[in-house]
Amino acid sequence: MEALVAELGAAFLCADLGLTPEPREDTAAYIQSWLKGLKNDKHAIFTAAGHAQRVTGFLYRAVEQAETRLAESYERHAAQELERSAAYQQPRLF
Repeated sequence: MEALVAELGAAFLCADLGLTPEPREDTAAYIQSWLKGLKNDKHAIFTAAGHAQRVTGFLYRAVEQAETRLAESYERHAAQELERSAAYQQPRLF
């Protein structure tokens, strides 16, 4: 089931990002290995898709949080550099 969740998650991400992955030679055999489990459990595909959706949501939130932290860090760094630059350019009185 984990491999199916990973593959569905990858498919969801590729679709969201507009990527078209190239199938490998062993793709059909790989998918064939899931069919037995899917035939035995009619809800397995829905369970796997649900897990994959939660995983992709987690990844998107993690990226969003990382981007926010990076932007905040950049803004702090830029403000510090501006302060240093301003202090350096002030005329000194003797």
